[in-house]
Amino acid sequence: MSDTPVVAINGPRQSGKTTLVKTIVTSEWRYLTLDDQTVLEAANSNPVGFVRDLDKAVIDEIQRAPALMLALKQSIDADRRPGRFLITGSANVLTMPAAQESLAGRIEVATLLPLSQAELARATNPVFLVALFEGEPPRHVERGATGDVLIGKVFAGGYPEVLSRDNEGRRLAWCRQYLDAIVQRDLADIASVEKPVQARRLIDALAIQIGQLTNFSDLGGKLGLSSHTVATYLNLLEQLFIVRRLEAWHRNALKRLIKTPKLHFQDTGLVAASRRLTLARVKADRTAFGPLLEGFVFAELEKLATVAEDPIAFSHYRDKDQVEVDFVLENGSGAVVGVEVKASATVTAADFAGLRKLATAAGEDFRIGVVLYDGDETLPFGDRLWAAPISSLWAT
Repeated sequence: MSDTPVVAINGPRQSGKTTLVKTIVTSEWRYLTLDDQTVLEAANSNPVGFVRDLDKAVIDEIQRAPALMLALKQSIDADRRPGRFLITGSANVLTMPAAQESLAGRIEVATLLPLSQAELARATNPVFLVALFEGEPPRHVERGATGDVLIGKVFAGGYPEVLSRDNEGRRLAWCRQYLDAIVQRDLADIASVEKPVQARRLIDALAIQIGQLTNFSDLGGKLGLSSHTVATYLNLLEQLFIVRRLEAWHRNALKRLIKTPKLHFQDTGLVAASRRLTLARVKADRTAFGPLLEGFVFAELEKLATVAEDPIAFSHYRDKDQVEVDFVLENGSGAVVGVEVKASATVTAADFAGLRKLATAAGEDFRIGVVLYDGDETLPFGDRLWAAPISSLWAT
């Protein structure tokens, strides 16, 4: 805000955007939320007039009135002072055509995902990603974040409202109602959706596919949806920070890689609710826990990446021999890190097969490969290969 005219805080509904904004701005700022129907009507009917006299203003949920983007551009071009507007969006404003065309060079976007484990642990300077890109093994400070404790963290996810509820049933009910509200209301804010019930069914189907290679055309056929409809809904759900496609990592010389994407949710609490999973069920039968844990690690990595100094690209590795690595991280300078997730208290040399292949494929760019597991010790397994506890993700 010290050098940019408009700053946008992006993130899913109920991640804390409005709460954060209200701690940033002072009483001199004007606060306008487009969740207020009267304010929304005014913004849509006369966007230029709505913005004309604004300065030091917060506009909350701007995705509900995309025409405001062009009006903001006109206001900013007339007065380029930094820190004039603070906007929030529960849909990714960078994917809104109006924002791409109007605010290029005038906007800085910060992403606020649900609370990370580092935030919940009051870890103000998590060093997991920094250590890995320096080729160092993860640090580890918390012991005992294993077994049932870890399952509880995965089920809770990171939405503040969910974390404030002690009762599992009430947590699951909130998550299910949240997903219902997304398809009934928020999808309509950013696109014309004729049959929201189809989008809701798709979410439930995607929750079963978490962490798997997904052929979206085949999935659509099973649901009675065209490939075009599935692609449209999936794009919208990504814009709303519900799901995230994870593309395959590849270099031009690596012709054997399969380039099918995997799919993850931004919050594992939503996955558990969508699949009607309970803590007792998963504790009794941990077969469903592996994909959930993989999704949990992905969500934590993405949250850490939002505050990393260097942009980080995420992908997965899989070759035609079915050898894979859950997550490949690559920074702006091309350094590559591999992270494999194992929902077990033991690690063997065989668990590093994918990381060894990735190291060969990445060559000099490979920094380190880590298997995160349900244990307490950080242990070496060869050149630049380590096993480390899941809790390393929130170590400082």
